[in-house]
Amino acid sequence: MSRINVSLVLICFFSFIITSHSKSTYTEFDDDDEDATIKTMHQFSGYPPSNPDHYHSLSSLSLLVDSLSLQKQIDELATFSDSPLPAVTRVLYTDMDVAGRRYIKNLMGLAGLSVREDAIGNIFGRWDGYEPELAAVGTGSHTDAIPYSGKYDGVVGVLGAIEAINVLKKAGFKPKRSLEVIMFTSEEPTRFGISCLGSRLLAGSETLEKALMNTFDSQNVSFLDAAKSAGYTRDNDDLSSVLLKNGFYSGFVELHIEQGPILEAEGIPIGVVTAIAAPASIKVDFEGVGGHAGAALMPSRNDAGLAAAELALAVEKHVLDSGSIDTVGTVGILDLHPRAVNSIPSKAHLEIDTRDINETRRNEVVEKIHQSAIDIAKKRRVKLSGFEIVNQDPPALADSNIIKAMEASSSELNLNYKLMVSRAYHDSLFMARVSPMGMIFIPCYKGYSHKPEEYAAPEDLVNGVKVLALTLAKLSLS
Repeated sequence: MSRINVSLVLICFFSFIITSHSKSTYTEFDDDDEDATIKTMHQFSGYPPSNPDHYHSLSSLSLLVDSLSLQKQIDELATFSDSPLPAVTRVLYTDMDVAGRRYIKNLMGLAGLSVREDAIGNIFGRWDGYEPELAAVGTGSHTDAIPYSGKYDGVVGVLGAIEAINVLKKAGFKPKRSLEVIMFTSEEPTRFGISCLGSRLLAGSETLEKALMNTFDSQNVSFLDAAKSAGYTRDNDDLSSVLLKNGFYSGFVELHIEQGPILEAEGIPIGVVTAIAAPASIKVDFEGVGGHAGAALMPSRNDAGLAAAELALAVEKHVLDSGSIDTVGTVGILDLHPRAVNSIPSKAHLEIDTRDINETRRNEVVEKIHQSAIDIAKKRRVKLSGFEIVNQDPPALADSNIIKAMEASSSELNLNYKLMVSRAYHDSLFMARVSPMGMIFIPCYKGYSHKPEEYAAPEDLVNGVKVLALTLAKLSLS
């Protein structure tokens, strides 16, 4: 055979191999003979299957987190504080809060996100998907900080979300559904006594919308005036524009430090949250008869302080009697009047927090506390002058599909994970009212939170951002 004929045969042979390989890679198959790898590529493709150049398997994404940059941003944001480092104090609509907001908006812009703010200062940074008409996937948390707290609570879920977007962009991922990072206004109740103010209003709380028109802080500054001082509520004080319509987001995922010791103690890098407990907050007032600490005899006293102390112990008893480790109760405030060591308390004020992932069980505890307050007042001959349930929010369950996406992402990244409940509550609790919801926990040092010692290790931050990025990618393509 001539040299020319041999060359022709070889060319035909290799052309056949290339053609066959091309067909096996890009042609739709019946379920019986489709290659498993190709199924995965079809399932998680960032582009329509008809275009062979646009196949993009999530399993092939190279997720590279810039941990140094992320830590630098956490440290820089912590400098916007009304207390000296390492403590962080950043209260709603203060100068430090406004400065922190500018910092977040700048980072969103640097990440290529389109930025908008609503009437109360919820901040949104959007990465448009290639089908932008679909409901977006949301992620985010808060950056306000109670007095003398730490620099990771909430912040990890905002800066980590922006970094997750950067990670996906660097990996060449193209979202189908738009991805949106949210910085929620005032998750902490520090200034106006309303927790999760931004997400609560987003979730459609018309009661809150009306209440905010007549809400004041401890310095008698109205919510509306405070918001205006920060550049918000400009449109005739109309807050209805903040409310989200059901289905605005197809899913919402929040990255957060655990604020508990379980993950660190067990050496597990990721917590997949299945439910969020919600509190019932109670204010109780007793009125007794004051008098001189030495002159008034014990048998004839009407001591409001002892009534309050007895109720505090009753709270502990009722919570323990529930039979569940998920039921907790705390007397966080106990004020006595006139607060003199040699005077019998004539008035006592308590504020009680009890929470559970089971709403019925929690509400039963609240009822028992109320009955105890009535019985104690009668026994100690004092007046129960006030028993107010300030709020009684329902707990929330994480969405099963989002749980599966978080589990799958952890597994694909070779990260052990633990299914767990959140005993603290978060903006996700209220986002669950308008969207399927999930949360990702990372370990924090000794479970510390709301104190300067709050800390998350760089490797845990990286793991959390990677799981968040991959979860967002999966949800974006759903």
